[in-house]
Amino acid sequence: MIHDAAALRDPSWYSRSYARWQRSVLPRIAGGAVAVIVPSAFSRAEVIELLGADPERVHVVPGGIDRRFSPDARRDRAVAALGLAEPYVLTVASRTQRKNLGALEGLAELLRPRGIEVVLAGGGRPQLREQGASAATAVRSLGHVDDELLPGLYAAATAFVLPSHHEGFGLTALEAMASGVPTVVAAAGALPETCGDGAVQASVSDPPGLLHALDAALADPELVGRGLLRAAEFSWDRTAREVDAVVEAALAVRLRGARAR
Repeated sequence: MIHDAAALRDPSWYSRSYARWQRSVLPRIAGGAVAVIVPSAFSRAEVIELLGADPERVHVVPGGIDRRFSPDARRDRAVAALGLAEPYVLTVASRTQRKNLGALEGLAELLRPRGIEVVLAGGGRPQLREQGASAATAVRSLGHVDDELLPGLYAAATAFVLPSHHEGFGLTALEAMASGVPTVVAAAGALPETCGDGAVQASVSDPPGLLHALDAALADPELVGRGLLRAAEFSWDRTAREVDAVVEAALAVRLRGARAR
């Protein structure tokens, strides 16, 4: 399983040691594998282009969504535990340059007169090059949020925004859609493919443009319904079945090769 080749696409998103390691290891893994599983057609094209993988051996198997993410999740508990006051626009993402979290600062400033807060959930990781934040940030950062509170945090949000430069799949956007939250995503990476018509796509480099997309999402009475339908297509049961099928086919190929020898 290779989620993406982001470290080869733009090494500046990662620590130097991690980018070097990925550049050394991933092509060898992709070249030597009987089968490579990726979560999206976008990642498939990237793995073939950047890692030199055999196209016939690269298979798309999307990830799934935990069914705890739903409009019925415990909003009150999450809001109280995290000290939040509605309304708020939510982003769930690690603090890395690849996630383009700087775009949230401009959005937060534009939403402040409306009394809407921008809330970021997610911590950093040692292999990621974090996007710096000023001391006077307009975005409220929660850091890591406990898994028990996360479904309620989603469900209580007025909207969800994911302004990433690159995504191999876009799981958090699907979780927001499954929670019945109007969702805005960047027109980048696998996000359009994963979200389909269940989210509004936005240009993320311009905060007014991001606000325009958010307003469009909030004004669309059918967006939440489309998001729920789209998110319902992704389950871990489906993922497991499709992974099993790829593994069985790969084993059959390997067995035929062994018999031929």
